[in-house]
Amino acid sequence: MIALRTTVAGSLIDWAWIGRHTDLIAERLLEHVFLTVVPLTLGVVVAFPLSLIAVRWQSAYGPLIGFTGLLFTIPSLALFVLMIPFTGLSYWTAIIPLTLYTLLILIRNMVTGLQGVDREVRDAATAMGYTRHRLLLTVELPLALPVILAGVRIATVTTIGLVTVSALVGQGGLGQLFTDGFMRRFPTPLITGLVLAVLLAVVADLLLLLIQRVLTPWTRKAT
Repeated sequence: MIALRTTVAGSLIDWAWIGRHTDLIAERLLEHVFLTVVPLTLGVVVAFPLSLIAVRWQSAYGPLIGFTGLLFTIPSLALFVLMIPFTGLSYWTAIIPLTLYTLLILIRNMVTGLQGVDREVRDAATAMGYTRHRLLLTVELPLALPVILAGVRIATVTTIGLVTVSALVGQGGLGQLFTDGFMRRFPTPLITGLVLAVLLAVVADLLLLLIQRVLTPWTRKAT
């Protein structure tokens, strides 16, 4: 095991180093946010129509979950490396695999949420003259939203963790601080990156939970 050297004072944290590198830390944090938000957005855009297909034609659900589940089992580092011949050392080297990793979670929760809408509610809306699109947008989606957003929360926290791995191909946000600290046997950037990654995951999850509570006030009343 490689021992990490401490600071002169014997502490694992060199606060002077943090003070001198606040711009670098902020840059890595913003990059981490970017590499989280973009794959999640693309994942939702791709997963939603696929989920509608799976709900409309249930025979498609098994193959979709099987394929996205297979993608999810591929080691992240291997998938990042496989992208390099096609995308080089660009943001897309990280964004494409990270997007693929969100699909299993998002599709499964979207389908579960939409299928969980009470059939009597659908029948009542149809009897009132709702078209299929109006039924989806004004009845099914709002009722399925808690389950869908639960999937988005899981995918968000998972993506934040996976972004750190992409540092090994030069696109890692806070993960770059991990590798920098490890390679130099200097714990301060490593611990700084770790703490900020954990805080980012917690803040993102709480923010999405707040959004869920705002968009689904009836769930609070039911509780």
